[in-house]
Amino acid sequence: MTGVLVLGCCAGWALITAAGREARPEGVLLALLAVAAGYACGRIGGAVLPVAVPVIAALTGASLGYAAPYGLQGLAVDPPPGHTGAHAAQFALATGAACCAAWAAGSSALRVALRLLAVAIAVTALAAGSPAGCVAAGAVLLCSLAAAPMRRRRMAGLAGLALAGAVVAGGAWAVAQDALPPGLSASLEGQLTEQRVLLWHDAAAVAQGQPVVGAGPDRFGDVSPAARSIAGSDGKPHSAVLQLAAEQGTPGVLLLGAASLWLLHSLWRSPRSTRVVLTAGAALTVVGALASVGNALSFAPVTAGAGFLAGLATARPLGGAHEPEPDAGPVTEAVADTAPETVAGPVFEARSTGAPWGAARSSLPGSSP
Repeated sequence: MTGVLVLGCCAGWALITAAGREARPEGVLLALLAVAAGYACGRIGGAVLPVAVPVIAALTGASLGYAAPYGLQGLAVDPPPGHTGAHAAQFALATGAACCAAWAAGSSALRVALRLLAVAIAVTALAAGSPAGCVAAGAVLLCSLAAAPMRRRRMAGLAGLALAGAVVAGGAWAVAQDALPPGLSASLEGQLTEQRVLLWHDAAAVAQGQPVVGAGPDRFGDVSPAARSIAGSDGKPHSAVLQLAAEQGTPGVLLLGAASLWLLHSLWRSPRSTRVVLTAGAALTVVGALASVGNALSFAPVTAGAGFLAGLATARPLGGAHEPEPDAGPVTEAVADTAPETVAGPVFEARSTGAPWGAARSSLPGSSP
């Protein structure tokens, strides 16, 4: 219910900021619809087939990314601005789905096979001409492996992921405000390109000039001098946070933060295993980082895929029980099988009753007093 209210508020605020001017809220509404549809599909698929459904999603996402490099719209030429981040986000989501399926698998052999699928997705991203996609997929895979020893530290893992996403978003805002030291600012501007930094400066200026309602959905290109002067510009600032601040004002940014907090709370309370939750959280954090410095969330496959992965990680298994944590392997199972015999007997009874070790030792068969 909370998620419905948050998404409803996001849609309502987009319509409010578009009222009375030549704004175009359709893009925001379609993105919210894609997130909601993907989330519903993920909840259903994760409850019914927690291994097969994410595998199918991973294969589909990787195939689409390879078949339509850079554009997600059938473009096979140089990518327009923003498409590179969207391409990388798609491969990150596909890798996250494969790793979630691996942690949900019941056998060690299947788990290894699904991790090899995640590696294959990263290699596919590189073969498709997307080094950023390969790096993003590799980061998700490493985070998934790092989640193995965190079975009882879900909150700490989610807090770390949230901090990482906040640092990237805050860094983008700091660059837009020229709030960083000169040396660091120059280094980041060299990696981000001068055109993107100019767009960010314009977005910050628009947000300061209209802090409540912004310029209106999809109107940044009309009010930004940099967007009008850059050849081939798509009229977007290439940062989700800065775009919301410029087009929907401070309330739009706060609603984005509320949606992020709702997602973190849902992952924390999820009945799925901690490893599945942290893997999905890592993939969504990578997508959020790409959206903070790019245009990833402007593409329906990315928003639908993010919603699907969130639904997958918060699905409740059929029967209402919590999903058990995956076993560490055959060695752990063997120890668990022999543990009752090891602790049974006089020693265990002596420890339970508080008797001294000497008394317990003397009661063992064949022991001398």
